[in-house]
Amino acid sequence: MDHFLYRNGALYAEDVPVAEIAAQVGTPFYLYSTATLLRHYHLFNEALSGMDHLVCYAMKAAGNMAILKTLADVGAGMDVVSQGEYLRARAAGVPGERIVFSGVGKTAEEMRVALQGGILQFNIESEPEMETLNAVALELGVVAPITVRVNPDVDAKTHAKISTGKSENKFGIPISRASAVYAHAARLPGLEVVGIDMHIGSQLTDLAPFEQAYTKLAALTETLRAEGHDIRRLDLGGGLGIPYERSNEAPPLPVEYGEMVKRVLGHLGCEIQIEPGRLIAGNAGIMVSKVIYLKSGEGRDFLIVDGAMNDLIRPAMYDAYHEIVPVIEPAPGTPQQPYDVVGPVCESGDTFARQRNLPVLKADDLIAFRSAGAYGAVMASEYNARPLIPEVLVKGDQFAVIRRRPTFDEMMNRDTIPEWL
Repeated sequence: MDHFLYRNGALYAEDVPVAEIAAQVGTPFYLYSTATLLRHYHLFNEALSGMDHLVCYAMKAAGNMAILKTLADVGAGMDVVSQGEYLRARAAGVPGERIVFSGVGKTAEEMRVALQGGILQFNIESEPEMETLNAVALELGVVAPITVRVNPDVDAKTHAKISTGKSENKFGIPISRASAVYAHAARLPGLEVVGIDMHIGSQLTDLAPFEQAYTKLAALTETLRAEGHDIRRLDLGGGLGIPYERSNEAPPLPVEYGEMVKRVLGHLGCEIQIEPGRLIAGNAGIMVSKVIYLKSGEGRDFLIVDGAMNDLIRPAMYDAYHEIVPVIEPAPGTPQQPYDVVGPVCESGDTFARQRNLPVLKADDLIAFRSAGAYGAVMASEYNARPLIPEVLVKGDQFAVIRRRPTFDEMMNRDTIPEWL
């Protein structure tokens, strides 16, 4: 469920007409709903009720500081994967004891910043990374809490570019080597083993891969405890999918996921950490764009809009589907026709949809790309010298620009021309 609904013939974001925001902000722009963000966070938090747990929002999904503060204010932790994300989380008011640091390529400087600023744990991905963290911790005179990310070799049956739990993926250590790696960690004086980390992929629409992976995790927990390790936290990662195509069967609900977690892992008495990103932010955001031209091609019509692949790259990168709806609600029985919905970037890949049936549209009509809150603005670029588009947050009948559109002068002034030119 989200809070982008038609009311009196117009699309609203909570209690604000989307067209009103477009008139003030200009298109294209991202638009987020506070109510949807909070609803999805609370669904996860409630799904794990009765267990010691922490919901750490995976801020790589949508990292605007207004979104982070919205979630932090209700108790969310953060899963960060870079120094920049760590600093943004801290600046948004997230205490260090609610931040976990993931990622396969943490540098010594990133480790130093997090140890000095406060951290709940590092999710370690390799033995060389473990050695580096040990050296940094000893240099600072502190002990770094760690989990080790184990790769269970479970096929998440998701897109190849967002699968992380198979043996050929770059993430984690093989689960078969866990005992040796944990023994190594226990010998390093700058580290404290506190748990195990696992994340098998993103946009999963079936609980079976999760259950298969967590069953292996439960067995590993028992093994490592028998070998003398104090395993008291289990970081399960994220990955639960959202319904991009509303006509398709809906993915499992957070409550169903929570019931499975309790059944498979509840007997271990561990704190459970989860790292949802897409499910919290995905349906909490839309991208609003304007039709520039209608163009007739050979056997097809093109709907050329002012949003482009540099603004929302998921369709170009993942062949991702986003529902496209007009901001003015079509009357019942309005005729539809197939369009290729494309942007103005000089790439054939700048295509949002092919032969998508939509109501007949014309220049200056507004459309919205649904389920664009996750991996939208955070993956945007200035390709073709196009400014990053604004981000807007709605709460009830209020809205605020939480990232403005830069001017062309601001973009050009970041460049430096050498003296010899």
